[in-house]
Amino acid sequence: MTGLVGAERGIGETSLVDALPEAVVVVFAAVTHLADPWFLFGLLAVGYWFAGDRLAAAPRRAGATAIAAVTCAYAATALGKAWFAVPRPPGAVGPADVPTWLPGLLSAWYEAQVLSDGFGFPSGHATGGAAAYLALALVYDRAWTARKRLLAGGAVAVAVAASRVAIEVHYVVDVLAGLAVGGGVVLGSLWLAGDPRLRGGSAASRASSPTAALDPTLPFLLAAIVSVGALAVAVASGHTGEVVEAGIGIATGAGGAIGWRVVGGDEPAVPVRIAVPALAVTGGLWVGAYALAGTLGVTLAATTAAVAAVVALPALPERIGRLSGARD
Repeated sequence: MTGLVGAERGIGETSLVDALPEAVVVVFAAVTHLADPWFLFGLLAVGYWFAGDRLAAAPRRAGATAIAAVTCAYAATALGKAWFAVPRPPGAVGPADVPTWLPGLLSAWYEAQVLSDGFGFPSGHATGGAAAYLALALVYDRAWTARKRLLAGGAVAVAVAASRVAIEVHYVVDVLAGLAVGGGVVLGSLWLAGDPRLRGGSAASRASSPTAALDPTLPFLLAAIVSVGALAVAVASGHTGEVVEAGIGIATGAGGAIGWRVVGGDEPAVPVRIAVPALAVTGGLWVGAYALAGTLGVTLAATTAAVAAVVALPALPERIGRLSGARD
């Protein structure tokens, strides 16, 4: 399907990027971390586990729905990359033009940032960033004002998108598509989750506690279904890297739906004494899933377990309390 999105899709941005001072490009290389998958899912998990009612009327429902929305966004990215299968800009292939004034450790970091493989359309960072920061702005509806939340989320998403062009791993069209897909997926996910602001609910429910009606089950399942489509396209086209990404998308969507089944939605914040060991366990599973990417079955199992544990964790303290009470 490369005819729909041309491999040579630049609009002259390369010459503008080449004129940027080296220090500016280094700053953009740091900004791009704000939409790294590990950072986004870590941020979303922290909000899901620890947010209180000062941020949302139903913080567990809000946080889980944000995770589901971003999972859908990554599933859409995997499908798009496998479908269009167009390369990144030549600058992403290397060799990297590392500023000579960077110390050794930062030189290695910078080189890792400005070199990237895989397909280029749409930008995963732009898609994930737009989805995550828009979702956070919409579900944590008691923080600041709606205007401030949307401006802040939009500013971060645009900065991330610009950073991907500045470090020459994407064209402008890639990040614009990512921003559009990320924003659209979030709105669709919130609609599926039952957000009264998008479902035409009563004025009272839209104004007072829209997150109280959220149920992330359908967005999680949609992410798994879209990822199945991405997997089918990737297998048919022989795109090995996208097969792994699609598999992880299936596992993440399925794991989220499974984990949510044990959560009531009105649980309090997770105690730190439980969150810290849980983070170690789920983080280990997540790292293992990527480390064993060559063994797809193991990757799927580890990812499903990790995501299910993250989503189910708010229900754990009450269950531990019940077990302790039963023993007494």
